[in-house]
Amino acid sequence: MYTQTRWSLKDLLPDDSPEAIDAVFKALERRIKAFERWRPQLKPGLSAKAFGELLDAYESMLREAYRVSGFASLRFAADTQDQGAQALRARVNDVMARAQNQTLFFSLWWKKLTDAQAARLMKGTGSRRYFLEEMRHFRKHTLSEPEEKILNLKNANGPTALENIYEQITNKYLFEIEVDGEVKKLTRDVLMMYARHPDPALRAAAYQALYKTYGEDGPLLASIYAALVRDWRVENVDLRKHKSPIGVRNLANDLPDKVVDTLLRVIRKNRGVFQRYFKLKAGWLGLPKLRRYDLYAPLSKSDKEVPYYEAVEMVLATFNEFSPKLGELARQVFDDGHVDAEIRPGKRGGAFCASIFPAMPSFVLLNYSGRVRDVATIAHEFGHAVHATMAGHHSLMTFHSSLPMAETASVFSEMLLTEKLLAAETDPDVRRDLLAAAIDDAYATVGRQGYFSLWEQEAHEMVRQNKTPDEMADRYLETLREQFDDAIDVSDDFKWEWVSIPHFYSTPFYVYAYAFGQLITLGLYRMYKQEGEAFKPKFLKLLSYGGSESPAKICRSAGIDITSEAFWQGGFDVIADMIKQLEALG
Repeated sequence: MYTQTRWSLKDLLPDDSPEAIDAVFKALERRIKAFERWRPQLKPGLSAKAFGELLDAYESMLREAYRVSGFASLRFAADTQDQGAQALRARVNDVMARAQNQTLFFSLWWKKLTDAQAARLMKGTGSRRYFLEEMRHFRKHTLSEPEEKILNLKNANGPTALENIYEQITNKYLFEIEVDGEVKKLTRDVLMMYARHPDPALRAAAYQALYKTYGEDGPLLASIYAALVRDWRVENVDLRKHKSPIGVRNLANDLPDKVVDTLLRVIRKNRGVFQRYFKLKAGWLGLPKLRRYDLYAPLSKSDKEVPYYEAVEMVLATFNEFSPKLGELARQVFDDGHVDAEIRPGKRGGAFCASIFPAMPSFVLLNYSGRVRDVATIAHEFGHAVHATMAGHHSLMTFHSSLPMAETASVFSEMLLTEKLLAAETDPDVRRDLLAAAIDDAYATVGRQGYFSLWEQEAHEMVRQNKTPDEMADRYLETLREQFDDAIDVSDDFKWEWVSIPHFYSTPFYVYAYAFGQLITLGLYRMYKQEGEAFKPKFLKLLSYGGSESPAKICRSAGIDITSEAFWQGGFDVIADMIKQLEALG
């Protein structure tokens, strides 16, 4: 029987004593020095055999770096207030910045080769090839070695430090809310259970508590954000000559700017699809109009809770029924003790999956509170986990999926779970609630994240224009009201929502990948319903690519053309069909 326990990091570091951690740093230092000895040999005429040996040395060095950085990040996530974890993370950041500088010569040499020279050396590199191709995509945006070294040190002690400060500030927050006459102080994850509560007063109180706390620190958090945005622009637009702030992420994702522009344009154009749903939902809830507080309100009064062990078994059964192989890979994550599902102060909020090494089961952080929604979160994160393991035959350099493809297995897993829950549920109110929750999730992943990405572009420009935190907050509120139009009333509380989104701070322009992945997965799920068993090998093959090919090529293998506006529109057609199904349930 599965219980909510902390994870074990022993597979990364069997002994976490200070002496053992020092030994890992020393091992990394030896690998770096061994790799540095390749520098005099890097000539255009380097033999293919020598190049393969060089890549082996590079991957060995990466393995040690991933071991210590992965351990430090996971330890910090488990307790962001642990001073030892904070110090180790800071040490890792410093060492990694210096390691980047010591090994920078390799990427600079590789980017300077002609296409013919690079093509000769890439022959026979197997799954490492795409990593090498990707590196060369940044040829036009690479600076001299001294400049690159300065930027690496700056990033470790500037943006990364600011991101850590943001996390330390916000992960300390406890939010006050009165429930049944009792004032409770809750973590964000527990608080947001009430955002989906049947009681509209509790839903409002949850959001008011959330944004009261963030709003009190709003100018401070906005100042941290502005500093990160300025740094991003100075480095990437002013120095590296990218066309736009989002263009940096697009290139890293290996997506043409036009594809991303098309995706976001289709999302904005289809905001009426979700507005239609919200108007219907208001009627089902007996409200003249939804408030923003009511966006994720359940349609039924059901307050069904799912024990953790039942949720785990349900998710594992879902994977196993689709593919016994995926079921086996998912179960291994639990059996190896790689799951942290406790709720406790100081622990990072939300949920994530961290895949450190190929073939090693991923590490999954959850904050499980017993709601049906939390079961879907388990399915989502374990979708990430099996995706990584399916690509475990690739190099350490290419088994991680690119951001646009990273949500494919996770969203697909949620859809399989929803189908399973609907098939097993006899209560019509709960069935309707499950289907509505799936549409809520489609909004959260497509509509919300798409508008987040549109906002980020505007926010970067506003910082460039030296707008104040209050001016940015007011403009954010305007974008929310455009998104919802007359379907939802948006109160002023939400003007500070943007400072509560960690991705804006840690990974600029990450969020459109959610919408990209969701719309692709809607297309894949439609194929599954049409093709049945014949679809499964195609899907497993898609997962097995990991990050070894471009998103466009991986999608083409499944019959998807990401350059087509009609394809993205097709995803919204699936969402519209889901709304029709919900209408049929009354």
